[in-house]
Amino acid sequence: MSAPTTPRPLVRVERIALRGPGVVILTGPSSCGKGEVASALCDVVSIDPSRHLSMGEILRSTIDRSKSDPGFARLLADKYALSDDTSIFDSIDTNEELNEKVRRHLPDLDRHFGRTPSRFISDEVSGRAEVSQLGWLEFCTARGLLIPNRWTQDLISAEIDRALAADTEGVDSPFILDGYPRTVAAAQHLLGFLESAQLPVLKVLHLSISKAEMSARAGKRGRADDNEGALRRRFEFYVENVQPSVDYLKTELGGDRVALIDAHQPSFDLVDGARVFHLERSIDNVVTSALRALGVPNIIVRDLLESRREKGQLEEHERG
Repeated sequence: MSAPTTPRPLVRVERIALRGPGVVILTGPSSCGKGEVASALCDVVSIDPSRHLSMGEILRSTIDRSKSDPGFARLLADKYALSDDTSIFDSIDTNEELNEKVRRHLPDLDRHFGRTPSRFISDEVSGRAEVSQLGWLEFCTARGLLIPNRWTQDLISAEIDRALAADTEGVDSPFILDGYPRTVAAAQHLLGFLESAQLPVLKVLHLSISKAEMSARAGKRGRADDNEGALRRRFEFYVENVQPSVDYLKTELGGDRVALIDAHQPSFDLVDGARVFHLERSIDNVVTSALRALGVPNIIVRDLLESRREKGQLEEHERG
């Protein structure tokens, strides 16, 4: 006689909300899936997508807007001392370490920009080739290199201030910070800024993958800068900078507010005797771990992801 099965509840939970206001920090090495997990969390825990702040997207939009919007370019120069007319060698961020870093990358800068005059300044007196602040920002963003802490601190603070100022209805939807902070100095500044803005850190979700898995994922993207040397440097940067920033957050916030999430939880289908990787279900596995870390009960996690899959299937059917 088979054991009786437990009937499914008649009530299904399709949406929940995080208690706000506050900030969820999503961090981890390159290619660990921070963007996908952040988007999924926005969908299932009712976070306004405009409050998903991706450091990479902020940097890319800053570069694009500085080229297309003269008013925004003036704002960057006047308020944040970040300009296309100022050499990286002669800015308020200049120090010997930064100078050496720029000089080391000058050949790559030449190749990246084709020596575009608006990005480079030829100094005939000193014989050195110079790159503007925004030129350096663009190059570092494309190559995944660290930019001066002041730049990331100012830009992320400006995005949060802008969102809070635009909130005239008292919306308490939390923020998700995706890919920030990346250094201990940035983490120190962030905690001070959030305290002044009365925004508590609700949770730090630290996504973890191995160096081999990071390389495998990056290889599938096909980006020009995903070569072996660049990938090695990115993982070294993670070990030397991002990991210590997480340790700092754990020390300052307490271990209960930092959760280590395995970002490599693959799922496969069996097709004609062969295993075929299932991307969406693999992402859902990681999202499941993240939701549990946020305190969502298992039975509600199941409902939320079931509703998300049904929504995705409906949208795919409508597009098809």
